[in-house]
Amino acid sequence: MGLVVAAGALTTALTLVTALGPPVAFGDPAPTPPAGPQDTRVAPGDEGPQRWAPPLAGLSTGVEVTAGTARLSTGRDGTETGPAALRGAERQGLLDLGPHQFAEPVNRIDAPVTGDVPPGSAVEVDVRGQAEDGQWTEWIPARPGAPALLPEPARTVAVRLALLAPTGSAGPSVHSLEVLADQVATGPRAITPRASYRVFATREGLVGGVTANGHRIVPEDQFVALPSRRALSPNGSGDYSVRVCNDAGGCATVPVWDVGPWNTKDDYWNPPDQREQWKDLPQGRPAAQAAFEDGYNGGRDGFGRQVKNPAGIDLADGTFHALGLTDNAFVTVDYLWTARAASLGRAITSGAGPVVERTTPDGAAADGGLVGDGAQVEVQCQVAGSQVTGSQGTSNLWLRTRPDRYVPAAFIQGAPPVPPC
Repeated sequence: MGLVVAAGALTTALTLVTALGPPVAFGDPAPTPPAGPQDTRVAPGDEGPQRWAPPLAGLSTGVEVTAGTARLSTGRDGTETGPAALRGAERQGLLDLGPHQFAEPVNRIDAPVTGDVPPGSAVEVDVRGQAEDGQWTEWIPARPGAPALLPEPARTVAVRLALLAPTGSAGPSVHSLEVLADQVATGPRAITPRASYRVFATREGLVGGVTANGHRIVPEDQFVALPSRRALSPNGSGDYSVRVCNDAGGCATVPVWDVGPWNTKDDYWNPPDQREQWKDLPQGRPAAQAAFEDGYNGGRDGFGRQVKNPAGIDLADGTFHALGLTDNAFVTVDYLWTARAASLGRAITSGAGPVVERTTPDGAAADGGLVGDGAQVEVQCQVAGSQVTGSQGTSNLWLRTRPDRYVPAAFIQGAPPVPPC
């Protein structure tokens, strides 16, 4: 990498390019992606990689763009930005550049960036692909010399910039980004069971703070934090949602809106060969738990802090209380996006609070759990019950989410057709 002098300081200039081979045509066109920053320059399939040069604009959390350059932002009161769940371990900002539809499906994506990176800082690029059923893959890092490889080809691809810096430093700046995408031969995507693990949960609290995706935390909020950006949903969405259950069987299904606790690159729900860090740990074991219980990594997290509890998930106050917890405790977590064959819908209440799961398909039945606004929920079958009016209209259809638990279809958007119960 070359060196440039900026404002009298020696910094590292990013000019990260990896050559890609010609793409291979695959499949039928995908649905038109949601609105977002678009650039229509696409190379024909037989002329090398397809290219996209997105403008530095989009959903921003802790990043400001001035005169075409993206930098970490600072609050008017001088406070530095960073995910609430990390409690100041590092500065982090995200700039979601939105989706782009390529002319041909792609599965290998490189994303060279031009910018200035002071020592200790970093600029990272995350990409994800959308399947024809509308489901997104996890965010996958595209690194210099190691393009992101999607689990299956997709025409619709989204890109996100992450700017990282030690607390107290100015951090990096980004001037431009180019996306180069093609398709390489891979085996068929495996249909695996949904990941489900028992992990230690802590209460996040921090009302008034801001999560990694830009959500301002309110009292009795419904979301969780996981220690990896790979499963971070955009603000207001439940692209990545979990079902958290206590030992008595009470469950809350809520979106992933923050990064933490302890670590930021510990996607422990993935197999070791796919895990971003801590690949020598077994699937389902958070690095913080291994550090706390076994002295793994010297008993420290990825920032060198002494790990004081084995937490693998943080619960917002509303989720914590809905589960009847009075102290931190072990819970069972289902990582809903990991079940490729699952039927998923999205709970929409427009901020009116969570959807209540009932023990029978009746609005007067006992409370059996909840589904947070925006969360994706697993749908097994449908049955007629009491009539309910919700965000999706008026209906007497109820959807079973798990044995003896039902939610009114009037609050569930985008669920595919399911058989009768």
